[in-house]
Amino acid sequence: MTENTTSQEESTFTDDEQHETVRDRYAEVASDDTGCCESSSNADCGSGTESPTSDDTDTETLTGCCTNDETSTTWAEQVGYSSEEIESVPTDANLGLGCGNPTAIANLTQGQTVLDLGSGGGFDCFLAANEVGTDGHVIGVDMTPEMIEKARANSEENDTENVEFRLGEIEHLPISDDTIDVIISNCVINLSPDKRHVFEEAYRVLRPGGRLAISDVVLTAELPDELRADLDSIAECVGGATRIKKLEGLLEDAGFQDVQIEPQDETQDFIREWGDDRDLDEVLISATIRAHRPSN
Repeated sequence: MTENTTSQEESTFTDDEQHETVRDRYAEVASDDTGCCESSSNADCGSGTESPTSDDTDTETLTGCCTNDETSTTWAEQVGYSSEEIESVPTDANLGLGCGNPTAIANLTQGQTVLDLGSGGGFDCFLAANEVGTDGHVIGVDMTPEMIEKARANSEENDTENVEFRLGEIEHLPISDDTIDVIISNCVINLSPDKRHVFEEAYRVLRPGGRLAISDVVLTAELPDELRADLDSIAECVGGATRIKKLEGLLEDAGFQDVQIEPQDETQDFIREWGDDRDLDEVLISATIRAHRPSN
C-alpha cells in the first residue's frame, strides 16, 4: 500500500485506510433513507460528529460535506441549486451532499458525454442528463457500492435511459481514453489521497478539447495538524482540502490549460455551520474549478 503524501506529508495512514474511512462514511449516508442532512440522529452527518485528533488529546465537532441538520432541499438551495433543478430530479438522489452546483458552471449541451466523479445518489448526474438530452450520455463513478446501488435504483425508478453508474475509484477511472466531453464533480476530489492521479486520470479520459467543471472546497489558510492527520476530518471534506496554488500546479502538471479556480464567497455561511467548535470558514471555502484539455 502507498503512504498518503498528497494531503499531508506527515500522515501515518495509508491511501487504502483513507479510502476505507471515506467509503464507510458514505455507505452510512447511502443506507440512511433520510440522507445526510435530514437525519439529526446520524452521528456522521446530522448534528455533528466528534472527531478525535491524531493523539486523542482534543476533539473537534465537525459535520462537513453537508449543512449541519438542514434538510436536503434547503442544503441544495444554499449551495446554488434552483427550485426547478431540485424538483427535476429523483427525490432520493438528493442526499444533502456537496458544496456547490457543478452543472451550473458546466455549460452542457445536447449530445455531450458527461462524467461525474463521486456521483453519490446521482443528483448531479440526473441534472446533467436533462441538459445533454437523449442523444447525450452521463456516467457516474463512485467507489461506494451502497451509493452505486442507490443511484441505479433511482435511475430505474425514474426510467432514466441516458445515465449509468459504475463502481470505481476516481484515481483509477473505469472509463476508456478520450471518450468524455465534460467532467463534473461536487466536493469529492478533496477526499482523494492522490489528487495528482485524479487529475491525470481526468485528462486521460477527456477528449481533446474536453473540460473540467468542478465544485470543491479549497483552503484559504493552513489547517491545524490535528485536522490534517485525522481520517474523520478528511472524510468530512475538511482535512483533505488543498490550497489553490497547489491545485493549480497539479492541474497544469497533468496537462490542463486555462486553469481557473475561483472561491465562492457566498459559501462561507454554510461552511461556518460545518464546525461548532472551530470557525472553518476562516480556513475553508467552496470554489469553482475549471480547466480544459488542449485540442491537440
